[in-house]
Amino acid sequence: MKRQIATICTAFIAAWSLAGCTSQTDAPTTTSTNAPVASGEKTKLVFWTFDRHDFDFMKSTVETFNKTNKDNIEVEVTSMAENYTQSVDIAFASNQMPDILRPNQDTTIPFVKKGYLEPLDSYLTDDMKKKFESTFQDQVNRFNGKIYSLPNFGYTLRLIYNKDLFDKAGIANPPVTLKELVEDAKKITAVGKADGQYGFALNFKSPKSALDRSAREILQLSGYDGFGFDEKQGQFDFTPYKAVIEAFKQMKDDGSMLPGVESLDIDPLRAQFAQGKIGMYLSYSAEPGVYKSQFPTQIHWAAAQAPTIDGTVKGAAGFANSGQWLGISSGSKNKEAAWKFLSYMYSDSVLQDYHEQGFGLSAVPSIAAKAKKPEINGVEGFLITKYDALWPVPPAVTVQGLDYGSAFLKYMLDGGSLDTVVSDLNSRYNAALEKAAASGDVKVTKDPSFDPASLQGTMLDK
Repeated sequence: MKRQIATICTAFIAAWSLAGCTSQTDAPTTTSTNAPVASGEKTKLVFWTFDRHDFDFMKSTVETFNKTNKDNIEVEVTSMAENYTQSVDIAFASNQMPDILRPNQDTTIPFVKKGYLEPLDSYLTDDMKKKFESTFQDQVNRFNGKIYSLPNFGYTLRLIYNKDLFDKAGIANPPVTLKELVEDAKKITAVGKADGQYGFALNFKSPKSALDRSAREILQLSGYDGFGFDEKQGQFDFTPYKAVIEAFKQMKDDGSMLPGVESLDIDPLRAQFAQGKIGMYLSYSAEPGVYKSQFPTQIHWAAAQAPTIDGTVKGAAGFANSGQWLGISSGSKNKEAAWKFLSYMYSDSVLQDYHEQGFGLSAVPSIAAKAKKPEINGVEGFLITKYDALWPVPPAVTVQGLDYGSAFLKYMLDGGSLDTVVSDLNSRYNAALEKAAASGDVKVTKDPSFDPASLQGTMLDK
């Protein structure tokens, strides 16, 4: 078996080497990390990211660093939106890991548990600790008292809508309730279907990703945790999801969703929206940058606060992916050089430029306080309001069977009993929570006094 695994890893690395001749964006480079550096030669670093919306910015910034740094360091950056986590796993298994990694909310905990990330505490200066201190969060970028990444930006969550299709359908304003969302999607489809235009879409090829950028926001604004966790009870309860999933299923059953959404990924969805084929979807504040550079569009579009279940705002939408940005690979042979690169990337000038160009809203208070409003079309609807906030981080568990995204999508496509789906999810997720708590992997704390409405305005107090 060990020989078989080694053969598979070798085959992957060989395939990567061949692919590197064709496309920097799609093919990871692994040749420089462990090479010894002779006196006078450049120290070459490999940097892997999964982001695409800001890749032109990243390339340009890396090029500037390569030209201006006085330490003879050269960084090569590669974006891999597909199979990023699997690629990192294989790279570590074959000792061909990059020097710099891009962790996020989904990968940081697994990367820390697997030992992929280097603690940054010994590198941080007093000035940097002061600059980022308020952004340190347990189970986000700090684990067992050690810091593994620092933030740059976060994402607000919004409803993105095609103003042209709204006008065509006679809709004056974005929906504020789930009922209006369903009705508006139906109206847009009725007037646009002949031209291949549909009312709603989500990237259901990745069901959990789709719900985490849509149902999450609707639920949090409605006063519920967007990941199925009940902070008051200290356990999982997916019951609040029912209203959202029923609305999504209704749009699917009505034919108001773009055909084939079950196999639609986020970039193809964006491409369809840019072509004027989708009336509404929900996503992050990365979209202005996407429609500026990745999928330039001539349509008139805007962003608005997502609808709530009944039109009443009882909480706040989560400020997403705000705890991590870059980290140093534990397997890098050039960690000091990697830290010099990270220090440059986390400098005020780079972080401020990133915000002002509209790639993400700064999560660093000192940057947010002085940065100018991004000059980019569509950003107005994504700017932080009193209804954006940092939610408590739910415990990370490994559940047996379908995750909630896949389970709810299966119901949307196949029907059945939603109550049964919810009951099954509650049972399996709480069993996983009990197991994780017993092993010490997570600490479960009840907070009977938790009030989602108290989160309102907290992002504006900084």
